[in-house]
Amino acid sequence: MTKVGIDKISFYVPKHYIALSTLAEKQGIDPEKYSRGIGQNKIAMPSHDEDVVTLAAEAAAKIVAEEDAAKIDTVLFATESGIDQSKAAGVYVHELLKLPQRCRVVELKHACYSGTAALQLACGHVTRKPDRKVLVIASDVSRYDLASPAEATQGCGAVAMLVSANPRLLEIEATSGCHTEDIMDFWRPNYRKTPLVDGKFSTIKYLNALSGSWEDYAQQGGRDFNEMAQFCYHLPFTMMGVKAHRKLSSINKAQNDQGLIEPGMIYNREVGNCYAASLYLSLASMLDNMDADLSGRPVGLFSYGSGAVAEFFTAVVQPGYRDRLFREHHRSLLEDRTALSYEDYEAMWHTPDPQDGTSHIMPNAARGQFRLTHIDEHKRHYAAA
Repeated sequence: MTKVGIDKISFYVPKHYIALSTLAEKQGIDPEKYSRGIGQNKIAMPSHDEDVVTLAAEAAAKIVAEEDAAKIDTVLFATESGIDQSKAAGVYVHELLKLPQRCRVVELKHACYSGTAALQLACGHVTRKPDRKVLVIASDVSRYDLASPAEATQGCGAVAMLVSANPRLLEIEATSGCHTEDIMDFWRPNYRKTPLVDGKFSTIKYLNALSGSWEDYAQQGGRDFNEMAQFCYHLPFTMMGVKAHRKLSSINKAQNDQGLIEPGMIYNREVGNCYAASLYLSLASMLDNMDADLSGRPVGLFSYGSGAVAEFFTAVVQPGYRDRLFREHHRSLLEDRTALSYEDYEAMWHTPDPQDGTSHIMPNAARGQFRLTHIDEHKRHYAAA
Protein backbone atom coordinates (compact mmCIF):
# COMPACT_ATOMS: atom_id res chain seq x y z
CA MET A 1 0.00 0.00 0.00
CA THR A 2 1.32 3.45 -0.93
CA LYS A 3 2.49 5.57 1.98
CA VAL A 4 0.77 8.95 2.38
CA GLY A 5 1.76 11.81 4.62
CA ILE A 6 3.69 15.04 5.06
CA ASP A 7 6.38 15.67 2.48
CA LYS A 8 7.27 19.17 3.73
CA ILE A 9 6.38 21.36 6.68
CA SER A 10 7.15 24.99 7.45
CA PHE A 11 5.76 27.77 9.60
CA TYR A 12 5.70 31.53 9.78
CA VAL A 13 5.35 34.03 12.61
CA PRO A 14 5.38 37.85 12.48
CA LYS A 15 8.38 39.92 13.58
CA HIS A 16 6.65 41.51 16.57
CA TYR A 17 6.06 40.01 20.00
CA ILE A 18 5.37 41.11 23.53
CA ALA A 19 7.34 39.42 26.28
CA LEU A 20 5.13 38.03 29.01
CA SER A 21 7.46 39.65 31.52
CA THR A 22 6.34 43.01 30.05
CA LEU A 23 2.70 42.01 30.43
CA ALA A 24 3.33 40.83 33.99
CA GLU A 25 5.00 44.16 34.87
CA LYS A 26 1.98 46.06 33.53
CA GLN A 27 -0.33 43.85 35.58
CA GLY A 28 1.81 44.10 38.70
CA ILE A 29 2.31 40.35 39.08
CA ASP A 30 5.28 37.98 39.32
CA PRO A 31 6.54 37.09 35.80
CA GLU A 32 6.93 33.49 36.93
CA LYS A 33 3.15 33.20 36.88
CA TYR A 34 3.61 33.02 33.12
CA SER A 35 7.09 31.57 32.63
CA ARG A 36 6.54 28.74 35.11
CA GLY A 37 2.78 28.74 35.65
CA ILE A 38 1.71 28.36 32.02
CA GLY A 39 5.12 27.75 30.48
CA GLN A 40 5.10 30.70 28.09
CA ASN A 41 7.65 33.43 27.32
CA LYS A 42 6.27 35.49 24.43
CA ILE A 43 3.14 36.34 22.48
CA ALA A 44 3.57 36.68 18.71
CA MET A 45 1.65 39.72 17.43
CA PRO A 46 0.56 40.48 13.84
CA SER A 47 0.98 44.02 12.55
CA HIS A 48 -2.04 45.76 11.01
CA ASP A 49 -1.06 44.59 7.51
CA GLU A 50 -0.88 40.93 8.58
CA ASP A 51 -3.71 38.45 9.09
CA VAL A 52 -4.42 34.74 8.67
CA VAL A 53 -4.07 35.10 4.88
CA THR A 54 -0.64 36.73 4.86
CA LEU A 55 0.68 34.41 7.59
CA ALA A 56 -0.58 31.40 5.62
CA ALA A 57 0.90 32.61 2.32
CA GLU A 58 4.30 33.18 3.96
CA ALA A 59 4.33 29.69 5.48
CA ALA A 60 3.16 28.02 2.25
CA ALA A 61 5.54 29.89 -0.06
CA LYS A 62 8.47 28.19 1.62
CA ILE A 63 7.27 24.70 0.70
CA VAL A 64 5.51 25.36 -2.61
CA ALA A 65 8.28 27.33 -4.33
CA GLU A 66 10.35 24.27 -5.18
CA GLU A 67 7.45 22.02 -6.04
CA ASP A 68 5.63 21.43 -9.28
CA ALA A 69 2.55 23.50 -8.42
CA ALA A 70 0.59 21.74 -11.16
CA LYS A 71 0.41 18.69 -8.88
CA ILE A 72 -1.48 20.60 -6.18
CA ASP A 73 -5.17 20.16 -6.92
CA THR A 74 -6.50 20.94 -3.43
CA VAL A 75 -5.85 23.64 -0.82
CA LEU A 76 -7.34 23.07 2.64
CA PHE A 77 -7.23 26.12 4.89
CA ALA A 78 -7.87 25.50 8.60
CA THR A 79 -8.67 28.45 10.85
CA GLU A 80 -10.98 29.64 13.59
CA SER A 81 -10.15 33.31 13.06
CA GLY A 82 -11.50 33.57 9.53
CA ILE A 83 -11.94 36.91 7.79
CA ASP A 84 -15.18 36.24 5.90
CA GLN A 85 -18.33 34.24 6.57
CA SER A 86 -18.54 33.09 2.94
CA LYS A 87 -15.29 33.35 1.04
CA ALA A 88 -12.56 30.91 2.03
CA ALA A 89 -9.36 32.61 3.15
CA GLY A 90 -7.46 30.01 1.14
CA VAL A 91 -8.69 31.57 -2.12
CA TYR A 92 -6.60 34.66 -1.38
CA VAL A 93 -3.60 32.42 -0.67
CA HIS A 94 -4.22 30.50 -3.88
CA GLU A 95 -3.95 33.77 -5.81
CA LEU A 96 -0.92 35.07 -3.92
CA LEU A 97 0.96 31.82 -4.61
CA LYS A 98 -0.17 31.74 -8.26
CA LEU A 99 -1.45 28.18 -8.00
CA PRO A 100 -3.26 26.67 -11.01
CA GLN A 101 -6.97 27.39 -11.37
CA ARG A 102 -7.59 23.66 -11.70
CA CYS A 103 -7.75 23.42 -7.95
CA ARG A 104 -10.34 23.17 -5.17
CA VAL A 105 -9.99 25.44 -2.13
CA VAL A 106 -11.95 24.90 1.09
CA GLU A 107 -11.86 26.50 4.54
CA LEU A 108 -12.39 24.24 7.56
CA LYS A 109 -13.41 25.22 11.07
CA HIS A 110 -13.63 23.50 14.40
CA ALA A 111 -11.71 25.50 16.97
CA CYS A 112 -8.13 24.23 17.24
CA TYR A 113 -8.92 20.81 15.74
CA SER A 114 -9.47 21.86 12.12
CA GLY A 115 -5.81 21.54 11.11
CA THR A 116 -6.03 17.83 11.89
CA ALA A 117 -9.30 17.50 9.99
CA ALA A 118 -7.57 19.10 6.98
CA LEU A 119 -4.58 16.77 7.26
CA GLN A 120 -6.73 13.64 7.46
CA LEU A 121 -8.89 14.76 4.52
CA ALA A 122 -5.73 15.49 2.53
CA CYS A 123 -4.37 12.01 3.23
CA GLY A 124 -7.64 10.45 2.07
CA HIS A 125 -7.58 12.43 -1.16
CA VAL A 126 -3.97 11.54 -1.96
CA THR A 127 -4.69 7.88 -1.22
CA ARG A 128 -7.29 8.00 -4.02
CA LYS A 129 -5.10 10.09 -6.31
CA PRO A 130 -1.43 9.40 -5.49
CA ASP A 131 -0.23 11.53 -8.41
CA ARG A 132 -1.71 14.64 -6.76
CA LYS A 133 -0.60 16.79 -3.82
CA VAL A 134 -2.62 18.72 -1.24
CA LEU A 135 -1.52 21.96 0.39
CA VAL A 136 -2.73 22.02 4.00
CA ILE A 137 -2.48 25.31 5.89
CA ALA A 138 -3.43 26.03 9.49
CA SER A 139 -3.37 29.75 10.27
CA ASP A 140 -4.76 31.62 13.24
CA VAL A 141 -4.56 34.75 15.36
CA SER A 142 -5.37 34.04 18.99
CA ARG A 143 -6.71 37.19 20.60
CA TYR A 144 -8.47 37.66 23.96
CA ASP A 145 -9.84 40.74 25.69
CA LEU A 146 -7.24 43.01 27.23
CA ALA A 147 -6.82 42.45 30.97
CA SER A 148 -8.75 39.16 30.77
CA PRO A 149 -7.48 35.96 32.44
CA ALA A 150 -6.72 34.47 29.00
CA GLU A 151 -4.73 37.47 27.70
CA ALA A 152 -1.38 35.77 28.39
CA THR A 153 -2.32 32.83 26.15
CA GLN A 154 -2.57 34.86 22.94
CA GLY A 155 -0.35 34.28 19.92
CA CYS A 156 -0.43 33.81 16.17
CA GLY A 157 1.20 31.90 13.36
CA ALA A 158 0.69 29.61 10.41
CA VAL A 159 1.93 26.13 9.52
CA ALA A 160 1.88 24.81 5.96
CA MET A 161 2.21 21.15 5.02
CA LEU A 162 2.50 19.51 1.64
CA VAL A 163 0.72 16.15 1.67
CA SER A 164 1.78 13.59 -0.92
CA ALA A 165 2.28 9.93 -1.68
CA ASN A 166 5.64 8.52 -0.61
CA PRO A 167 6.29 11.44 1.75
CA ARG A 168 9.84 12.30 2.72
CA LEU A 169 9.08 13.54 6.23
CA LEU A 170 6.24 11.67 7.89
CA GLU A 171 3.90 8.85 6.97
CA ILE A 172 0.51 9.44 8.59
CA GLU A 173 -0.76 6.09 9.81
CA ALA A 174 -4.39 5.18 9.12
CA THR A 175 -5.32 4.21 12.66
CA SER A 176 -6.64 7.04 14.80
CA GLY A 177 -8.89 7.53 17.80
CA CYS A 178 -11.57 10.23 18.01
CA HIS A 179 -13.72 11.82 20.68
CA THR A 180 -16.59 14.31 20.33
CA GLU A 181 -18.64 15.92 23.09
CA ASP A 182 -21.04 18.88 23.00
CA ILE A 183 -19.65 21.31 25.58
CA MET A 184 -19.18 25.06 26.00
CA ASP A 185 -15.59 25.47 27.14
CA PHE A 186 -14.55 27.99 24.47
CA TRP A 187 -16.63 29.64 21.75
CA ARG A 188 -16.96 32.86 19.75
CA PRO A 189 -20.41 33.94 18.54
CA ASN A 190 -20.53 35.75 15.20
CA TYR A 191 -21.17 39.07 16.91
CA ARG A 192 -17.94 38.96 18.95
CA LYS A 193 -14.36 39.68 17.89
CA THR A 194 -12.90 37.79 20.83
CA PRO A 195 -13.88 34.39 22.22
CA LEU A 196 -15.49 33.42 25.49
CA VAL A 197 -13.67 30.79 27.50
CA ASP A 198 -13.99 28.86 30.73
CA GLY A 199 -10.32 28.05 31.25
CA LYS A 200 -10.53 25.55 34.11
CA PHE A 201 -13.43 23.69 32.51
CA SER A 202 -11.59 23.59 29.17
CA THR A 203 -8.51 22.08 30.80
CA ILE A 204 -10.64 19.33 32.36
CA LYS A 205 -12.39 18.62 29.07
CA TYR A 206 -9.09 18.60 27.15
CA LEU A 207 -7.81 15.84 29.44
CA ASN A 208 -11.11 13.93 29.23
CA ALA A 209 -10.97 14.11 25.44
CA LEU A 210 -7.38 12.86 25.52
CA SER A 211 -8.53 9.84 27.53
CA GLY A 212 -11.45 9.20 25.18
CA SER A 213 -9.47 9.50 21.96
CA TRP A 214 -6.65 7.32 23.33
CA GLU A 215 -9.19 4.66 24.36
CA ASP A 216 -10.66 4.70 20.85
CA TYR A 217 -7.17 4.59 19.31
CA ALA A 218 -6.29 1.54 21.41
CA GLN A 219 -9.57 -0.18 20.49
CA GLN A 220 -8.80 0.42 16.81
CA GLY A 221 -5.58 -1.56 17.21
CA GLY A 222 -3.18 1.36 17.57
CA ARG A 223 0.41 1.23 18.71
CA ASP A 224 1.46 0.73 22.31
CA PHE A 225 2.27 3.85 24.30
CA ASN A 226 5.84 2.68 24.83
CA GLU A 227 6.47 2.42 21.09
CA MET A 228 6.35 6.20 20.65
CA ALA A 229 9.65 8.01 20.24
CA GLN A 230 8.05 11.41 20.97
CA PHE A 231 4.66 12.98 21.62
CA CYS A 232 3.24 16.27 20.35
CA TYR A 233 0.12 17.79 21.87
CA HIS A 234 -2.13 20.73 21.07
CA LEU A 235 -0.57 23.52 23.11
CA PRO A 236 -2.77 26.49 24.03
CA PHE A 237 0.14 26.97 26.48
CA THR A 238 3.01 24.56 27.04
CA MET A 239 2.04 23.61 30.58
CA MET A 240 -1.06 22.03 29.02
CA GLY A 241 1.25 19.63 27.20
CA VAL A 242 2.93 18.77 30.49
CA LYS A 243 -0.46 17.98 32.05
CA ALA A 244 -1.55 16.01 28.99
CA HIS A 245 1.53 13.82 28.95
CA ARG A 246 1.25 13.19 32.67
CA LYS A 247 -2.35 12.08 32.09
CA LEU A 248 -1.55 9.81 29.15
CA SER A 249 1.41 8.28 30.98
CA SER A 250 -0.85 7.55 33.96
CA ILE A 251 -3.50 5.92 31.74
CA ASN A 252 -0.84 3.61 30.33
CA LYS A 253 0.85 3.01 33.71
CA ALA A 254 4.08 4.31 32.23
CA GLN A 255 6.81 6.59 33.53
CA ASN A 256 6.06 10.30 33.00
CA ASP A 257 9.12 11.15 30.91
CA GLN A 258 9.07 14.86 30.05
CA GLY A 259 11.92 14.26 27.60
CA LEU A 260 9.29 12.75 25.29
CA ILE A 261 7.58 16.14 24.89
CA GLU A 262 10.16 18.86 25.52
CA PRO A 263 11.53 19.16 21.93
CA GLY A 264 7.98 19.68 20.72
CA MET A 265 7.36 22.64 23.06
CA ILE A 266 10.37 24.85 22.30
CA TYR A 267 8.81 26.90 19.48
CA ASN A 268 5.35 27.16 21.05
CA ARG A 269 6.85 28.64 24.21
CA GLU A 270 8.17 31.55 22.14
CA VAL A 271 5.07 32.04 19.94
CA GLY A 272 1.99 31.47 22.09
CA ASN A 273 -1.27 29.87 21.06
CA CYS A 274 -1.85 29.70 17.32
CA TYR A 275 -5.04 27.61 17.58
CA ALA A 276 -5.34 25.25 14.56
CA ALA A 277 -1.61 25.58 13.87
CA SER A 278 -0.57 24.84 17.45
CA LEU A 279 -0.14 21.06 17.20
CA TYR A 280 1.76 21.39 13.93
CA LEU A 281 4.04 24.10 15.29
CA SER A 282 4.82 21.57 18.02
CA LEU A 283 5.49 18.94 15.35
CA ALA A 284 7.89 21.27 13.51
CA SER A 285 9.58 22.07 16.83
CA MET A 286 10.04 18.40 17.60
CA LEU A 287 11.51 17.59 14.18
CA ASP A 288 13.86 20.59 14.26
CA ASN A 289 15.06 20.26 17.85
CA MET A 290 15.24 16.52 18.52
CA ASP A 291 18.89 15.49 18.87
CA ALA A 292 18.39 11.76 18.34
CA ASP A 293 17.69 10.41 14.85
CA LEU A 294 13.98 9.60 14.61
CA SER A 295 14.15 7.76 11.29
CA GLY A 296 11.67 4.88 11.23
CA ARG A 297 10.25 5.80 14.63
CA PRO A 298 6.55 6.52 15.36
CA VAL A 299 5.46 9.71 17.11
CA GLY A 300 2.12 10.28 18.81
CA LEU A 301 0.02 13.36 18.05
CA PHE A 302 -2.99 14.65 19.97
CA SER A 303 -5.29 17.29 18.54
CA TYR A 304 -7.99 19.06 20.55
CA GLY A 305 -10.60 21.60 19.49
CA SER A 306 -12.93 23.11 22.06
CA GLY A 307 -16.58 22.43 21.76
CA ALA A 308 -15.22 19.64 21.54
CA VAL A 309 -13.54 17.32 19.02
CA ALA A 310 -10.27 15.48 19.63
CA GLU A 311 -8.13 12.93 17.82
CA PHE A 312 -5.06 10.85 18.64
CA PHE A 313 -3.05 9.51 15.73
CA THR A 314 0.49 8.57 14.82
CA ALA A 315 3.10 9.38 12.20
CA VAL A 316 6.24 7.49 11.26
CA VAL A 317 9.35 9.60 10.64
CA GLN A 318 10.94 8.79 7.29
CA PRO A 319 14.64 8.08 6.66
CA GLY A 320 16.54 11.16 5.54
CA TYR A 321 13.93 13.50 7.03
CA ARG A 322 16.53 15.93 8.34
CA ASP A 323 17.49 16.89 4.80
CA ARG A 324 13.89 18.11 4.25
CA LEU A 325 13.65 20.39 7.27
CA PHE A 326 13.80 24.20 7.32
CA ARG A 327 15.49 24.34 10.73
CA GLU A 328 17.68 27.39 10.17
CA HIS A 329 14.86 29.34 8.54
CA HIS A 330 12.55 28.59 11.47
CA ARG A 331 15.11 29.56 14.07
CA SER A 332 15.91 32.81 12.29
CA LEU A 333 12.19 33.70 12.22
CA LEU A 334 12.05 33.36 15.99
CA GLU A 335 15.37 35.05 16.71
CA ASP A 336 14.98 38.02 14.37
CA ARG A 337 12.00 39.64 16.07
CA THR A 338 11.24 42.94 17.74
CA ALA A 339 9.93 43.25 21.29
CA LEU A 340 6.97 45.57 21.81
CA SER A 341 6.41 47.94 24.69
CA TYR A 342 3.08 47.50 26.41
CA GLU A 343 1.81 50.70 24.78
CA ASP A 344 2.78 49.50 21.28
CA TYR A 345 1.25 46.09 21.99
CA GLU A 346 -2.04 47.67 23.02
CA ALA A 347 -2.08 49.83 19.88
CA MET A 348 -1.36 46.78 17.71
CA TRP A 349 -4.08 44.78 19.50
CA HIS A 350 -6.69 47.23 18.21
CA THR A 351 -6.65 46.09 14.59
CA PRO A 352 -8.43 48.45 12.14
CA ASP A 353 -11.82 47.03 11.27
CA PRO A 354 -13.86 49.39 9.06
CA GLN A 355 -17.40 48.03 9.09
CA ASP A 356 -19.07 50.86 7.19
CA GLY A 357 -17.36 50.26 3.85
CA THR A 358 -14.94 53.15 4.19
CA SER A 359 -11.35 52.79 3.02
CA HIS A 360 -8.49 52.07 5.40
CA ILE A 361 -4.87 51.95 4.21
CA MET A 362 -2.67 49.65 6.27
CA PRO A 363 0.78 50.89 7.33
CA ASN A 364 3.59 48.82 5.82
CA ALA A 365 5.00 46.89 8.77
CA ALA A 366 5.08 43.21 7.75
CA ARG A 367 8.51 41.67 7.29
CA GLY A 368 7.38 39.08 4.77
CA GLN A 369 6.62 39.26 1.06
CA PHE A 370 2.82 39.32 1.47
CA ARG A 371 0.71 41.97 3.16
CA LEU A 372 -2.82 43.31 3.52
CA THR A 373 -2.58 46.66 1.75
CA HIS A 374 -6.04 48.09 2.42
CA ILE A 375 -9.71 47.42 3.07
CA ASP A 376 -12.14 49.30 0.83
CA GLU A 377 -15.88 48.88 0.24
CA HIS A 378 -15.82 45.81 2.53
CA LYS A 379 -13.15 44.18 0.32
CA ARG A 380 -9.71 43.08 1.51
CA HIS A 381 -6.81 43.72 -0.83
CA TYR A 382 -3.54 41.81 -0.64
CA ALA A 383 -0.25 42.24 -2.47
CA ALA A 384 3.06 40.48 -2.88
CA ALA A 385 6.29 42.45 -2.64
